[in-house]
Amino acid sequence: MEQEKHLQQFYIPEEQSIYLLSHDDAKKLKDWVALCVAQLRQLGYRDVELIGKGAYGFVFAGRFPGLDTPGPEHVFKFTRINLPQHLQDRLEDEAFILEQVHHPRVPRLIAFQRANNQPILVMERAAGLNLEEVSLQEGRLKPRLIIRIADQLADILRCLRRENGPAGRPIVHGDIKPSNLVFDARTENIALIDWGSSVFAQLDANQQFVTANVMELMSDNLQQTNARLGDVYFIGEEQLNGGLSSPRFDEQGAAGTLYALASAQSCRFGHRAIPAASLGLPMEFARMLDGMLSPDPETRRKAGDYYLREMPRMARTVMIDLPARPTTPQVPVWVRASGQEIDTVVYSSRKSFLREEGAPETLSDVNDVQLDRYYKNFMQGMGETEKAFLAAVSRLGRYPVEGGLAVRWETDGIYIDTSLNLHDPTLKSAFVQAVNNMVYLAQAIYRKGIFKSCLFNARNTLHIDREDQGQPFLVSPGMNLHYEVSAAPEVEDESRVHSYFEDGPDPEEFLVLPETIIRALERLNDIHHTGMIIFEALPRHLKIHSHYRLLDPEREPEFRTLLDEILSAVEQITGLGVSGYMKMPYKDTRFFPHIERLPDRYYPRNPRAESVN
Repeated sequence: MEQEKHLQQFYIPEEQSIYLLSHDDAKKLKDWVALCVAQLRQLGYRDVELIGKGAYGFVFAGRFPGLDTPGPEHVFKFTRINLPQHLQDRLEDEAFILEQVHHPRVPRLIAFQRANNQPILVMERAAGLNLEEVSLQEGRLKPRLIIRIADQLADILRCLRRENGPAGRPIVHGDIKPSNLVFDARTENIALIDWGSSVFAQLDANQQFVTANVMELMSDNLQQTNARLGDVYFIGEEQLNGGLSSPRFDEQGAAGTLYALASAQSCRFGHRAIPAASLGLPMEFARMLDGMLSPDPETRRKAGDYYLREMPRMARTVMIDLPARPTTPQVPVWVRASGQEIDTVVYSSRKSFLREEGAPETLSDVNDVQLDRYYKNFMQGMGETEKAFLAAVSRLGRYPVEGGLAVRWETDGIYIDTSLNLHDPTLKSAFVQAVNNMVYLAQAIYRKGIFKSCLFNARNTLHIDREDQGQPFLVSPGMNLHYEVSAAPEVEDESRVHSYFEDGPDPEEFLVLPETIIRALERLNDIHHTGMIIFEALPRHLKIHSHYRLLDPEREPEFRTLLDEILSAVEQITGLGVSGYMKMPYKDTRFFPHIERLPDRYYPRNPRAESVN
C-alpha cells in the first residue's frame, strides 16, 4: 500500500506524447481517433484531421463540401467517452453558453449534435495559430503586438459583461490563456476559443450577487461556486480557491496571458522575479499589468478596472517594432540540426524541497484531471517563483531538445550544470529566451537544495510489458538503446572530467536498480559521452527513457556492449518506481548570484530617437 502511495510522487505527463503510452493504450487512442474521424465523414465532412487533444477530449477540423468551392472550415469537439457523465455533459453546457455570445472575435457555434450517441460540438474555425504556438516560435512578443492583443482582449471582456444570459447574467469564459487565443498573423487579430470552462456569473464585477430574486439568494446556488477550474497556470487566486464566479476571473486570465506572452513564459507565476516592468513594455501598461498580478486583491481590482477603461486609449499610442535585442544564453545551448523526429518529454526530480514547510493543502476535493495529475502532487504548497521555475523547465520540453540540467542552490547563489541540445536552429532565439527565464527564476529562489531534470525523445522510449508484477520484464529480440556517435565538438575540452550527476539517493526516485545495471553504468562513466537513462517501472509496464551521445568513436564497441549489458539485466528489476542517471558533458558549472527581481526596462518615450539598451 505504501508503494502505491510512492508511485504518485513521480510524474511524466503521458499527454505530452503518444509514444509514452503502453501498446494497448496507444492502440485504444488511435482507434478512438479513427472512430471520431469516421463519424465526421459519415456526417459529410471532408479533409478531417486531429488538431488537438487534452485531458477531457479531442478536437478535429474539417470542411463541409460546397457546391462549387470548398466550404468553410469547422472545428469539432468530442468528449472522452471514459469520463464521468457530469464531465461529458459539459459539452452541451459549452454549446448553450457559446450560443449566447456574439462578438467578432469569438468563433460562433454551428451546431450541437450527436452521432451514435456521441455528442459533438461544431464551431467556426478561427484562422491562424494559437498564441502559445506563436510564443514558442518567436519568444517574447513585440511590445506593439502585446498592446494590440491586450486591446482586443479587453473588448471581448467588456462584451462578456454585457451578455444577456439567463436573468441578464454576465458570462465568464474561465480559461483565458495563450493556447485559447488564435492569432491571425496577417491581420494581427485574435479569436477566443474553448468555452469548456465557461459559466454564467454569480457575482458582478463589484462582487454583488447577479440576481434580484430573494429565493435564489437564499438557495444553495449562490452559496457554492459554479466556477470551473480552467488552467491552473493562468487562472487567478479567487478562481483557483473556489470563489463564486465573477468577471474578475477573466481579468486575471487576461493578465496572466499578456504577461506570459510578453515574457516568453508558459504561466503567470514568474512576475515577482521577472516583473512586467522589466519587459520593455510602455511604462503605463507595464505598471497596470503588474498591478493586475499583485498579491493584493484591492490592487488587482483597481488595475483590472483601469485595464478595461483605459485600454482603448493606450492602444491608440503609435508604436514601432524596435530592433530585436541580442539574446546571449546564460548557460550553454548547443544547436545541432537532426534528421530524426524529436518528441521531447521532461522528467524532473528533487522538486519537493521547493515546497513551503507546513503549507496548507487546498483544493483536495476538486474533481479536475489536470489538478490531480500534476498541480496537487507537485506545485501545491510552492511559492509563485518556485512554480514559475518548474513551469520554465517544462517549457524547455516544448522544443525539440535533448539533454539535462542540474541546479544546486547554496547560500551564496546557484550553480547550474547543463547539456541542452536543440535540434532546430530556427528556434534558437526563442529557446534561449526560455532558458534564460529559467535561470533568472532560479536566481530569485532563496533556499538550499538541488533539482535535476532530463529531456528525452519519447520516440526512443523502450516499452516492455508483463502479465503481472510477479513476472520479470523480458526484453524483446532486436530491442536496443538508441545512441548517436560524433567526435567531441571543438568547444569541448576533453581533458575536463566527465562524471554522472549523482549526489546520493534521490528522495523522489524509489526504484532500486540491480547491481548488474549499476556496475554497467559505472563502467560507462569512463567513456567520453553525454546523456541520460531513466527506468520507470509500473506493475505491468516498464519504460526505459534514454538519450546518449558518444563523443569518443574509437570506443563505440565497448559503449555498445555496455548498453546491451544494461538491457540484458532488465529482467532482474523487481521493484516499482523511477530511477535515473544523467551524464553532463563536462564539469563546466556556471555560478549565478541570487537576485530579487530583474531591473525595470520600459519601451522608450521616443523609440525613433533612442536606441535599445
